[in-house]
Order: sequence, then C-alpha cells, then structure tokens
Amino acid sequence: MAPDGVAGTLIDSNVLLDILTDDPRWADWSAGALADAAEAGPICINPIIYSEVSVRFTTVEALDAALPSRDYRREPIPWAAAFLAGKVFVEYRRNRGTKATTLPDFFIGAHAAVAGMDLLTRDTGRYRTYFPTVRVIAPDS
Repeated sequence: MAPDGVAGTLIDSNVLLDILTDDPRWADWSAGALADAAEAGPICINPIIYSEVSVRFTTVEALDAALPSRDYRREPIPWAAAFLAGKVFVEYRRNRGTKATTLPDFFIGAHAAVAGMDLLTRDTGRYRTYFPTVRVIAPDS
C-alpha cells in the first residue's frame, strides 16, 4: 500500500491510449497524471484495461513492451468486484441504460471500489455515478 493507505491507482485505458498514441489534446495531461499516480504509489491495470489497450497492438509482445509489468502492476479482478459490476449494471438498466451487457467500465470501477484503489481516467460519468466511494482522478478533479 502507498503511504496514504491507498492500494494504488487503477489506470483506465483512455489514459494509457492517450500516451501511447500521443493524442494531441490529452497526451500531456495523461502523462503528467500518470507520473503523479506513479509517484504516489503502485499503478495498476487489470485484464479489462489490458484488453482495451490491446486493440492498438498487433502482438502481445508489443503490448507487454508498452505496458511492462515492472511499471504496471497486473491485478486480477476480484470476485467481489465482478459481483458489484453486475449489481451496478442492474442499477444502470433501471436508470434507462441501453446497453444489453455489463459494461467494461463497470468491471473497472468495481475493481477500484473493492480493492480500495484510486482510478485515473478521463471518462468520469459512469464512475462517479455508480462508484461514489472511488476517488476518481480526472481532468476536472
């Protein structure tokens, strides 16, 4: 755990892709926020995030080189987080959400909530709505 008691920061795929694609609008913000998160404690990814970033790579070796395990702690999604993601999806549908299956953001948010991690992202809407206990680090923070 980091000195402030946080288990680390889960890094959302949009932040990683900003940096990896040198996004003209977001790369600088994302790189700075990622550096701040790394200074504060471990930075983490999970299989959902890994999968979302993989679309920009042709081989697993290239992806692993871009997200080396020495820099990005790979964390499995806890069973309790999968349960929470399902419950949040039910709430989303009750709120007139139109998606037919549990969204990747729900697994990511639930993972951060259950593991006590911060979440670094640019996509705050669902996270702040459905995971109010998660500290979201975003451009509007």
